[in-house]
Amino acid sequence: MKKILIIEDEQALQKTLTSKLESEGYKVFTSLNGIEGLEIAKKEKPTLIILDLILPKKNGFEVLEGLKIDEDTKEIPVIVLTNLENMGDIQKVIDLGATTYLVKANYELNEILEKIKKILETK
Repeated sequence: MKKILIIEDEQALQKTLTSKLESEGYKVFTSLNGIEGLEIAKKEKPTLIILDLILPKKNGFEVLEGLKIDEDTKEIPVIVLTNLENMGDIQKVIDLGATTYLVKANYELNEILEKIKKILETK
């Protein structure tokens, strides 16, 4: 079973994504902050991580950096799902190793799910 970790501090979005992914047969882990998200990633080694950039305790840039320097987690694909649309932010996360950058306001839930499935197909 493919495991997905959602690191997102917006609880409504986290719950919606979780129930949608679970209904598709994925095992879902969640975290509301960056520190806990990094710990869960190292412990569970999910197949894919969905990461927000604006997070308490440790922001998404720091989490992504932590994931990509760790031998156990550096190969895990990361979808950055955020409200930040700044080109500098987009370039920074791509440079840090994110697989995809999605702006929340520009995507419906089903489109996000399709992107997840497409990435997992190649995994």
